[in-house]
Formats: sequence, C-alpha cells, structure tokens
Amino acid sequence: MTTSRRDLLKIGALGGAALIAGFPGAEVSAQGAELTIAYNVNLPSWDPTVGPSAVNPTIQAVYQSVFDMYIAQNPDLSFAPGLVTKWGWNDDKTKVEMEVRDGVTWHDGSPFTAEDVAWSLERAGKPETGNPIQFVWSKIGNFKVDGNKITADVKEFEPVLFKWMSFLTGYVLPKAYYEKVGAEGFEKAPIGTGPYMMEKFERNAFVRLKANPNYWGGKPAFETVIIKFVPDSTSRVAEVESGSSQVTLEIPYDEFDRLKAKDGLAGITTPISDIGMIFLNDIDVMLDKNVRLAAHHAIDKQLIIDRLLNGYGIPIDTLETPQYAAYDASIKVGFDPEKAKALLAASGFGPDKPVKFKIQTTKGFKPKDYEMIQAIVGMWRKVGIEAEIEIYEIAKHYELRAADTLAPAAFYNWGNAIGDPTTSTGFAMFGPSPHSVWDSKDLIDMIIPLWGEKDETKRIEGWKAVSKYIAEQGYVIPLLQYVQPIIHAKSVKVTPHVSGALLPALMTPA
Repeated sequence: MTTSRRDLLKIGALGGAALIAGFPGAEVSAQGAELTIAYNVNLPSWDPTVGPSAVNPTIQAVYQSVFDMYIAQNPDLSFAPGLVTKWGWNDDKTKVEMEVRDGVTWHDGSPFTAEDVAWSLERAGKPETGNPIQFVWSKIGNFKVDGNKITADVKEFEPVLFKWMSFLTGYVLPKAYYEKVGAEGFEKAPIGTGPYMMEKFERNAFVRLKANPNYWGGKPAFETVIIKFVPDSTSRVAEVESGSSQVTLEIPYDEFDRLKAKDGLAGITTPISDIGMIFLNDIDVMLDKNVRLAAHHAIDKQLIIDRLLNGYGIPIDTLETPQYAAYDASIKVGFDPEKAKALLAASGFGPDKPVKFKIQTTKGFKPKDYEMIQAIVGMWRKVGIEAEIEIYEIAKHYELRAADTLAPAAFYNWGNAIGDPTTSTGFAMFGPSPHSVWDSKDLIDMIIPLWGEKDETKRIEGWKAVSKYIAEQGYVIPLLQYVQPIIHAKSVKVTPHVSGALLPALMTPA
C-alpha cells in the first residue's frame, strides 16, 4: 500500500535561539527547495520513546518528520495504515495480530522489516528502557514474526493499545542500527523511516532536515526544512514578519490577527485536541475541597478567552473536549464568584484573610499563558485567594510533575490527539501515573477498573462518571480547548493537524 503520508501524518506537551541571523532558508522557491519554520519549543532528545520529552506533545511534529509511527493518523485524527497496515485482536482478545508494510527502507538504506516493529514494541515494554508509557506497551509480549505478520500474546487487556500506536512513544526504531550504535550513537545520528532525514542539529538552536527521496508515502514537497527553536513568542512574530521564517505557530492572537492582514502573509486557526488546565496537587491548602472549588468557581473562562485570546478558544469544565470519546456536555462547574466567596468563608477565608498558595506557569509557551494566569490570580484575589506566580520552562514542568513536586497549582497544556479518556482524564488524574499529581484513593479506586474494561460502552460511561466526580470534588481546573494560530507566508500552503502538530510534510509551495 502506498497511500501518501501527506494525507496520513499525525500528532502527535526551553531555552533556545531567538533569531538566527543570516540563516539560510528565508525564501521559498517555486520548486519548494527550502522551508524555514520558527518553532515554539526546543528538542531535548532524539529518541522519541524514552524520557520526559517522549510524552511532550509539543515536539511530536519534529519526531514525526524523522520517524514513522506504528499506525498513522490523518489531520482530522482518524486512523490510517502506517508502518503497520493491518491490526486487531483475535476473537477472545488474548492475542494481537498485525501486518507491516513492504518495501520500506530506513534512512541508511537498510530494509525495514517486521522484526523492527516487534523489537520496538518489546523494547518499549521493558522497564529498563525508560519508556514513560511502558505500563501500556508491557501488556503484550511473546512476539512471533512470520514474514510481514506479527502476533503477540495479551498479558493484560489494554483497550487503547492500538490507539497508543499512533500516539506518544508510538514510534518504530531501527533494530539493527540501534543495537550497533547504542543510545549515545543514536542520539548523535538518529535514523527513521519518516519523510525527512536529520541532516544537522544544533542543540538550543535549530535542526536541518533533508527530504527522504525513498519515502514510502512519496517524497515531501520541500527538499530542505529548517526548524529554528524559538521559544519566545515575540521573536517568532519577528521571524515571520521579517521573512526569516515562512511559518510559525502559537503566537499571541492579537499578533495573529495583525500579521494575517499583512501583504504576503496568511493565517489559519483550527480547534485542536490540546486543552489548557490547572493541575491541583493534593498538598497544603488544596486538601480543602472548599478552596479547590472556590478557585474553580472564581474563574470567568469566557472573559479570559474574549479579552486575552481574541475569542479564539472554547471553555471547558472537564478534561474532555467535544472531539473526545467521553465528552459529557452536561457536566458544568460555572463561573460564580459569590459561591466561591461562600465556600472560602466556610473554611475561614475571605478577602480580608486570603488563602495563600503558589501557582506555576509557562510564559510564551502557549499564547498568553502567563497573562491568563495573571488574570486568574486577579479573579482569585477578589474572592479571597492570594496566589504567587512562579514562571518555569515546560521542561521543568515535566521534571516536577514526574517527581510529584508541582506547586499546589500549576498551569499546563495537555495534548490528547487520540481523544480517548484514558489519555486525558486517565493519565492526568490517576495518582500512580507519572503524569498525575492528584493521589487520592477515592479517585484511584474509581479509575482502576476502567483500565481493562472490555465492554467499550461501559468503559466510556465509566469515564464520564469519573469526570463528573472530579468536577464535583474540584480535583482539577480545566480552562479551555485551544484554537491553534498558524501564520505562514502565502508562498506556502499549510495543512493544520487537529493534534496541534505542525508537520512540514503536510506543507507544499502554494
């Protein structure tokens, strides 16, 4: 099967250079020779299957340019054949069965085989590998390869297993090459089967990619793609306004509206699978239900969207968006400052005796992220909450979250490109997960049975009940579903991906 990857490419959350003066790639030729993208985050590591960066949705576009996933995902989040072309369970769901694509080569010219898929899955399931989603991949084992067919035993049923093959850490790596060069050698010279090959990488500065002429989905339109790491949003605006870069994303919406009206530039906005949320850690004052609920009721989400995001955004009250499988529109928390005051008063707090805690946030990682938290802190102050803002880089957030040492409140952008409740409400709120900081037993006990539920209807209804309970208890503060702003030169045609991944292989000369 040779379906074009341009129709299949998918998703998928630090220092760096602002402008790289005189850097090549300022012009896009009619033949699509070179494209420069001002990207909003850095790339910490080249192995897309291990460590904290492997579960950072914001860098998946870089990974997907070099590596292929087991199963591909279209720009609308529907699934499609990737390196694995057929997949499923046997009748009693005790085995998984897969077929892999023929005629694919690695970037070094060596043949891709089913052994690479089996090895990658087996490696992902080993605790010593360091895959942060090991607890999913370890649920299958005893792999058997017969030509281009793979079977494996189901050790523990995982209802979202195949969806994960198109999500975080779901990448196929080259068995022979990796075993030859080792982790250190792979980091220096990574190879995949993806549409682009890594040509040059300067940490905290840029990566230059070269088109893969033998790509199974067809050679991408641009021969060279330069991705500059520009975490400062003001600098990204300057990049596209000056013509130094042809494409950028995640800039303030007022700048987006201004730039898209300029000659030679155009803009795209699309609702994506990312949400803005405030993690609450079960420490200090957040152990008080009244404080948690008051903090939620005090926030006017629509006002924040209208004033700071120029109307680009959708308020949410759970960690599910309308595109997710377990979305329940009936679950509402609502803006009610008087109720917030009453709740705080019941715990002995008020404007004259405020409850105090720290809230952490990024600044410039998402449009107006810091300004949103400033606005929320102002709303909190009116009802009797005094919050101190601490700014951190997104890499620090991952470090603190994995160690369960986030502040009592911490802003985060959660990506869930497969739209399943396990990968939104589940991992964010299940205490034993390394991606959660809320550890109360009541919630853990509600969630545990859902991980292996084989009845899909019962599973989804169970997650809706969990979302309702979380809202009632105030265990997290969902804020909004993001609308992603992309600015690009009119000489470039950009196809947005609902996952939020800005994929060079989906771009062509206009």
